[in-house]
Amino acid sequence: MTHNAIDPTLHALIVMGVSGSGKSTIGEALAKRIGWRFEDGDSFHPPSNVAKMKAGHPLNDDDRKPWLEAIAAEISRVAVAQGHVIIACSALKRAYRDILIHGRRDTRIVFLDGSEELIAGRLQKRKGHFMPPGLLASQFEALEMPAADEHVVSVSIDADVETIVGDIIQKLRVPI
Repeated sequence: MTHNAIDPTLHALIVMGVSGSGKSTIGEALAKRIGWRFEDGDSFHPPSNVAKMKAGHPLNDDDRKPWLEAIAAEISRVAVAQGHVIIACSALKRAYRDILIHGRRDTRIVFLDGSEELIAGRLQKRKGHFMPPGLLASQFEALEMPAADEHVVSVSIDADVETIVGDIIQKLRVPI
């Protein structure tokens, strides 16, 4: 399947959700299925943010701003080049999503929706990630559920990867 299976006006997808919701797993599988490039938003963090999270401290808005702006710049670069990219990024607050999207019609957000209990169980099993499971509660506290006017594709993560990816593709077939 190629990117022609989804809305042809799109150049970027942001796969969002709290840590442990499957952003990278789903983003990579979706990219492979539709033939787009995948980028993990974590790679856009400055080293100071990574060190802060490794130490068990949640990021504040001042920490996040340059990270979000770097992701937004990559989206703009890809769109200008008429390319396609999927970026995994928590994008927990509306203000963060506004920085990433800033009125773009060629970028959509895919929200991976799951319960705190389901995600906590996944985090307990995950090895080698800089986000400690103890920060999950702070992520749910910060999460502002996407509103209808954000044109977000929302999918339940209580399914296998292929089912979730298929659900996303189905919801992305029609231009907004």
